[in-house]
Amino acid sequence: MRFTFEDLVAVMARLRGPEGCPWDREQTHGSLAPFLLEETHEVLDAIGRGDQAALRDELGDLLLQVVFHGQMSGESGGWTAADIVDGLTRKLIDRHPHVFGDVRLETPGEVLAQWHALKRREAPFRGAFDGIPDSLPALARAQKLVSRALTNGLAADLPDEPLRAAALVAERLHRAMAVAAQEVDGTADRRRASDAPRLADAFGDLLLAAVMLAETVGIDAESALRDACRRFLA
Repeated sequence: MRFTFEDLVAVMARLRGPEGCPWDREQTHGSLAPFLLEETHEVLDAIGRGDQAALRDELGDLLLQVVFHGQMSGESGGWTAADIVDGLTRKLIDRHPHVFGDVRLETPGEVLAQWHALKRREAPFRGAFDGIPDSLPALARAQKLVSRALTNGLAADLPDEPLRAAALVAERLHRAMAVAAQEVDGTADRRRASDAPRLADAFGDLLLAAVMLAETVGIDAESALRDACRRFLA
């Protein structure tokens, strides 16, 4: 016997029911938010380790969060887990006319361009940076912002190819080094009062330039840094 998605929804409804689990019954969308974030990171950890068994389990925990939110919303007459599945399925079909329609696309680049065009058609008044969560890790959010800026032609001075991006990284590294050298010459009090903010700004600009380089060469900066941390601990 294998359980289905419908079985999972039914179990969740039972847990939230009058004779269900006291802990599950008292949860809200807000109270579950930390668990959603934690489960997402556990999925990423399993992917990073290449652990397929753990990945299956962690994706199950992540799916539980989706079904949990659907159950809570449905209890108050809102959308349900079934509505989530329906909306997602419709979106996938609508955004893949080259699979479910008569549009012909041959390359991943053509598919990506069409995906962005369809998103703009669905929300023509949506700003280029709308929908990028403030809660994203800073590195991931920076790359999203850079990617959107380049895609929408909003920053002509952004480097759009690797050599220019690498040159910008070198330029900002030298600037950060110069600010750091000035800080070394000062006293501890002066360093805290004046130089530290300048160094922080220079360091932030350096990190942003590194993200720009990652974007131009097709590297996910967040994943690259996560892998580097894993190597550091090895």
